[in-house]
Amino acid sequence: MSQTSFTSSAPFTLLPFEKKLDRLAEVAVRVGVGLQPDQELVITAPIEAQPLVRHITEQAYKAGARLVTTFYADDATTLARYQYAPDSSFDYAPAWYFDALAAAYRSNAARMGITGADPALLAAQDPAKVSRANAANSRAYKPAMDLITRFAINWTIVASATPAWASLVFPEATPERALSSLWDAIFQTSRITGEDPIEDWKQHNANISRRVDLLNSKRFHSLRFFTTGHAPDRGTDLTVGLADQHLWCGGGATASNGIYCNPNIPTEECFTTPHKDRVNGHVTASKPLSHQGTLIKDIRCTFQNGRIVAATATQGEDALNKLISTDEGACRLGEVALVPHNSPIAQSGILFWNTLFDENAASHIALGQAYSTCLIGGESMPTEQLSGLGANQSLIHVDWMIGGPTMNVDGLSADGAAEPLMRNGDWV
Repeated sequence: MSQTSFTSSAPFTLLPFEKKLDRLAEVAVRVGVGLQPDQELVITAPIEAQPLVRHITEQAYKAGARLVTTFYADDATTLARYQYAPDSSFDYAPAWYFDALAAAYRSNAARMGITGADPALLAAQDPAKVSRANAANSRAYKPAMDLITRFAINWTIVASATPAWASLVFPEATPERALSSLWDAIFQTSRITGEDPIEDWKQHNANISRRVDLLNSKRFHSLRFFTTGHAPDRGTDLTVGLADQHLWCGGGATASNGIYCNPNIPTEECFTTPHKDRVNGHVTASKPLSHQGTLIKDIRCTFQNGRIVAATATQGEDALNKLISTDEGACRLGEVALVPHNSPIAQSGILFWNTLFDENAASHIALGQAYSTCLIGGESMPTEQLSGLGANQSLIHVDWMIGGPTMNVDGLSADGAAEPLMRNGDWV
């Protein structure tokens, strides 16, 4: 793999933009996906991310990639479907495409997703059509997604700033300034601004690993999230039971193919698998959720015995309720994650309208599919055994943020004894 030194006599802010892109690309290849010589790389990206994709492709070939293949998506053509396609279109997904992705992953191709599409692209479209199209895609993608959730291959997600996304994040700025500001935020939170980003990522992963090891040593039965200083109808008091044989994960990890990677660039979370039947109480989102082009604000849900029994939102409520009715597992949790409020992303004060970033600014939960890697020995377990331990099964996996400066978290033992883990959003 390439051993390019990141040391520069000039501060990061003085580097040419192309050099900054190249630095992000090298981190994506070396730290993110951990690409190995003679391994294929499959990239999915918005078409506006082409400059970053070209740098990533160069870095991948320098690392010895056998072949790099990119599939581009275009917001304008996506929107055209909702405006002009026949109704039957929204129950269809191109199985041939998703089958090809699954075949690539089964042949040990690495996966890199580049996020950056317009978060509000489908905000004005029929929520029923959006829900149907998402469900069709999820069904078709499931064989490939199973390889991701079982961590069978090395994979990562990184970000590229795009004009539509930037204008949503910085609505008061000119388009040019908004795009520049979003790139600056991506570079900073992706930890590429130091003299040696590779070493910086090693240290960051080591810090997360120490926290993960501590959480695993506790063997908590459940977590209690509760806020202070909020009216009862806007706060949170939620007890999340943890799956039997749950395993905390975070930062970089080794996939089943033996390759070490960082699935998310950036990342700040320690996460594990909840028990699908042991979640009770009420929870209020601390940030809006951008899901598949739809914005959902002020989510509030009530759980009983693992299931959502009531769900409201001040914007996008119809889309939220269609999301949680995707299948039986869509109204249950597949992930719970702890993120301190002092994380760089939270401290930036930026609402990114993008889950890759916003989930690393706050503790969060995810509706839907659980990660089998968050169970001891889960990668090799059949679905029935995973379910028996409490791991949820679903076509979806959607994270939304519940943490912040007023959030407290206790770890609970089986007898109900509580140990403080977080107070006012940060680790005790």
